Amino acid sequence: MILQYNELRGPGRVRLVAPFRPHQSRSNNPVPPMAKTNSFDISTSVDLQEVDNAVNQAAKEIGQRYDFKGTDCSLDFRREEAAVLLEADDAYRLEALKEVLRQKLAKRKVPLKNLDEGTPEAGTMGRHRQRIGLKQGIDQETAKKIVKDVKAEGFKKVQVAIQGEELRVSSPSRDDLQEVMKFLRSRDYGVELGFGNYR
Repeated sequence: MILQYNELRGPGRVRLVAPFRPHQSRSNNPVPPMAKTNSFDISTSVDLQEVDNAVNQAAKEIGQRYDFKGTDCSLDFRREEAAVLLEADDAYRLEALKEVLRQKLAKRKVPLKNLDEGTPEAGTMGRHRQRIGLKQGIDQETAKKIVKDVKAEGFKKVQVAIQGEELRVSSPSRDDLQEVMKFLRSRDYGVELGFGNYR
């Protein structure tokens, strides 16, 4: 305590004034730490170098196969467009050419789900051509469907956020994240889903 003279009350009168002390919390319990959030990313992609290798192998095979002898069939890999253009003498040869390409792509571990096959087009002299696109990301419609499906499945404390052409799944529980991956692997979204960037 501090003795302080009080002029208003006259000499001889004093009052006790408590010294100032910084505010102290009444609780001795520390604030509990926030739960750690774990996460992983969902994406899809195609290795364009492997596509290039597959196209070269397919072209080499059709040049050696007896059933393609004397035909005018071609494969044109357009890396900038992430697409392969096929052209053949007729619809039958086009299908045979496409089957060779699919086999070579599968052998090089290129996900066939990511092939976006356009409608075959008939040209002059009975020739046919077809464009096959290569899906390099998760489109918005598919991403929204994944978010909706995960929420509908009732995973507790699991959050799914769309980030461009990828999605991020987060939860305090690693077990829940494993269950989400297991669930998504059992579904077909038209592309090969990849899981990575575990945190």
